[in-house]
Amino acid sequence: MSATNQLVQAGGAAPPATVKVWDPLVRVFHWSLATLFLVAYATGDDIEKVHVAAGYTIAGLVALRVIWGLIGPQHARFANFVRSPRTTLLYLRDVMLFRAPRYIGHNPAGGAMIVALLVLIAGSCVTGFMLTTDAWWGSKALGEVHEAIANLTVGLVAFHVLGVLLASFEHRENLIKAMVTGRKRAK
Repeated sequence: MSATNQLVQAGGAAPPATVKVWDPLVRVFHWSLATLFLVAYATGDDIEKVHVAAGYTIAGLVALRVIWGLIGPQHARFANFVRSPRTTLLYLRDVMLFRAPRYIGHNPAGGAMIVALLVLIAGSCVTGFMLTTDAWWGSKALGEVHEAIANLTVGLVAFHVLGVLLASFEHRENLIKAMVTGRKRAK
């Protein structure tokens, strides 16, 4: 008797069917970026070598994700989840009314968040790199911009986590688990 048959007999219902949504590159990128951003943010000026190494690694990850967003599989492609501002705002309205439709891939708000986070993180990488050059070395103004971008990113990350929790609650689906396994409920 298979494990699935045992579950059906023991619980009276088959486990829900799942579909592959996020490929390994997207998942490894996501968790690596989250970890490295935390490392970079926590080290700041205190452990400069670690901060710079994390920053360069983040820059490489962002470049890879942008390329993957153009040529990767269906749910990794920007064309699959980047929607118009109008569509995104209407989706957010539906979220607030607890009637937002469920998406197999990223929903319009998630797509907008991905773009916003990638832009901010890329901005942080650019300003961080500039601070290592002769032209901008020691620039307090650029250092403040770099820090402001990092703090704004932390704010967006908080909204991202809240959005994931809200969508998980609304659709009764563990989206954090889905970003680990790559699989979501089929329906």
